Amino acid sequence: MTPPDGPTADEAPGIDPRIRQRRLAIRRSEGQRRLRWLIGVASTVGVVVLVVIVLHTPLFAARAITVTGAHPHTSDAAIVAASGLAHHPSLISVDTGAVAARVRTLPYVASARVSRHWPDGVQIAITERVPVVQMFGPASSWSVLDGHGRTLQVQPGRVAGLIQFIAHTSSGGVPAAPVGKSLPSVVSAGLEVCRTLPRAFSAQVVSVSLAPDDTVGLSLGSGITVLLGTATDLRAKYEDVAAIIARGTLQATSTIDVSVPESPTVSS
Repeated sequence: MTPPDGPTADEAPGIDPRIRQRRLAIRRSEGQRRLRWLIGVASTVGVVVLVVIVLHTPLFAARAITVTGAHPHTSDAAIVAASGLAHHPSLISVDTGAVAARVRTLPYVASARVSRHWPDGVQIAITERVPVVQMFGPASSWSVLDGHGRTLQVQPGRVAGLIQFIAHTSSGGVPAAPVGKSLPSVVSAGLEVCRTLPRAFSAQVVSVSLAPDDTVGLSLGSGITVLLGTATDLRAKYEDVAAIIARGTLQATSTIDVSVPESPTVSS
């Protein structure tokens, strides 16, 4: 036969009733604290969920998209379309880095900075690439490039005021890259000359040619040829060329050789 259960700790004989009441009060207090904690957590979660729901409503959608910065070759519409914001997503879900990366895929865009402005605005600040040279092709058209060899657009005819860049490697002539892409690094010496020509005589330059041995030559509108050699000591070489041209004693068939900047030569 199983003996009856003994008294609990609170019912144990010899415990003062006041101690028993104190223990019960402590247990009730602990239970109330747990209940208040659970209510606080539930309330916080409820508020967060409500805020997230509200932020995803049309009230906080990216409706006001502003494009700033000088971008004469790229329309606002093209920038907004590339950004992926034309469908007005919720502002909180806009990934500014991803938006900027998409905008930078546009041929003329050099940089894009994207920022959110509550409650419904997104600003896209644009910096465009500058056309520096042109290359013949594809086919009978002309490709416009920036100073680092990125193809910005293709024109049906030659662009007035832009220098022609002609590049050859041991494998043959180098064509312009497709729009939005860049020339290979093997032509970097020629491009360095294209983008660093001083104003003193750059307006006279018709074309810049890169030879397979990485030497660079200039053809001037007057018919004069300039041999720069490699793309080193360019400042000194430019100064020599400018000084020789300034003397005004050259002929249309003259060749200026500044391959060795300390010893420039002129031949006809």
